[in-house]
Amino acid sequence: MDRLQTMRVFQTVADEAGFSAAARRLDMSVPTVTRLVADLEQHLGTRLLQRTTRSVSLTGAGEAYLERVRAILADVEDAFSLAQSHTQELSGSVRVLTPPVFAEHVLGSLAADFHQRYPQVSIEVFVESASEAAVGEYDITFLSAEEGYDANVVARPIISTCGLACAAPEYLAAHGIPAMPQDLQDHQCLLRRRVQGRTDLLRLRRIDGSADEVEISVQPVLVANHTGTLLRATLAGAGISTQPLNLIAPHLRSGRLCHVLPEWTTGHFTIYATLPTRKFMPARVRAFLDFVAEYTQRSMQGLPKAPPSAQPA
Repeated sequence: MDRLQTMRVFQTVADEAGFSAAARRLDMSVPTVTRLVADLEQHLGTRLLQRTTRSVSLTGAGEAYLERVRAILADVEDAFSLAQSHTQELSGSVRVLTPPVFAEHVLGSLAADFHQRYPQVSIEVFVESASEAAVGEYDITFLSAEEGYDANVVARPIISTCGLACAAPEYLAAHGIPAMPQDLQDHQCLLRRRVQGRTDLLRLRRIDGSADEVEISVQPVLVANHTGTLLRATLAGAGISTQPLNLIAPHLRSGRLCHVLPEWTTGHFTIYATLPTRKFMPARVRAFLDFVAEYTQRSMQGLPKAPPSAQPA
């Protein structure tokens, strides 16, 4: 029995919470995956997985064993990456967990250029909000955090940005340009749904930090929990929304969006790449991480932290 193979299969079944999903990811048949896990349990003399007709879950022994298996396979991967780092040809896959907006507007945009530079490296993107428990399950977990972020993980800042109010020039030509935050009460606002709290409040602070945060009660025409939806609606002229600067940078350059209330922001935050604690970072993971950092920094070139307000055409 190939111990490393059975460990990898067991880990994949646990991560995918099922034999069929694990088989698809490993490009194996379901009977093969089932047999390898059964062989491993027989070798260990204990049940690792609790099987029902609808789900697969870890037993107590399975949870303890999985923790050690992750460490062992990580060490094996580190040894491989250390040897591979002495060659110029990188290969393998990079498993990435990312919020939807970062996947759609950053990772999706850079995929072609990355493949051209590293044709033997594939990217596996999993789109959902990150949790602390998920950090160790992926090569890279991207997350957004406000100022003062401090977590017990290995985190590399990718790009720092701020939230800005913006609108399409057509909307501003029809409805006017707000001069102060309170003017937003007379505008069509597009707001992001909050996990907690009211959905009709917009919180702004001065970019230079010279004043306290202000709360403006508005009547939103659209509330969504998806940044991409709000951005599309803003581009279509539906109203004023607040968006991350790095996301709207190309639209500000092209004139499709105008920055309004230039002295105000919804806050500063940073996109982090969180990593498992390992002695060595796989060479392909480091290459991808460096590429993402390079790409995001390049997208911000030519834009100040607080771009001047643009007048609608």
